[in-house]
Amino acid sequence: MLGRIIIFICTLTLAISIFLFTSTKEAKDYEAKTDEGIHVATPLQVKVILQREYLDGEMSHETVNETIWAMEDFWAKYDHWQLVDMDENIVIFKQQVEDISPLLKANGYFGVSKDGTLAIFNGKTNPSTIIQSFFQIDLSKLESKKREELMNGIPVRTKERYFELIETFKSYSLPQQ
Repeated sequence: MLGRIIIFICTLTLAISIFLFTSTKEAKDYEAKTDEGIHVATPLQVKVILQREYLDGEMSHETVNETIWAMEDFWAKYDHWQLVDMDENIVIFKQQVEDISPLLKANGYFGVSKDGTLAIFNGKTNPSTIIQSFFQIDLSKLESKKREELMNGIPVRTKERYFELIETFKSYSLPQQ
C-alpha cells in the first residue's frame, strides 16, 4: 500500500513538473488522459541514474536513457527502487543490495593494514588499495597460520565468507581507544 502511495505521489509530482515547464497549450498536447491514467502523446526522454549500495559500503551507478510513453509503466518498472531525486530531465533511484559488491567478489581480500587494522583490499594486501577498514587486531593473539593467511590476503567471494571472517577476527580486536 505504501509503495502505491509513493508511486502516486511521484507520478503526480512529475506531472506537475511537466505542466510547470510547458505552456498550457503544450501541456495539453503533451498529455492525453485516458481511463488508465496519464499517457504521454509525445514521449518524454529522461536520464535514469540507478544507484546500488552494497553491504560492504560500495556504491555502483548505472545510467540509462528512458523513453516514457506512460507514467504508470515507468513507475512500475522501478517500483523496487527508492526515488532519490528528480527533475524534468533526470530521475535518480537507489536500491540497497543485500550482497557484497561485485568488486569484492572479483578482487577483494581480507588483510591487515600497516597499523594492524583488519581491512579489505582491492587485490592482494596493498596498503594503497584499501576498500573497507574495520577494527585493529591484536596480531600477537592470532595463531601463526591465521596471521600468515591475513598477511597473504584471504579472498572474499561471498556474503557468507565476508561476515564469517569479520566475526572470526572480531574476537582478536583491540579495545577501542
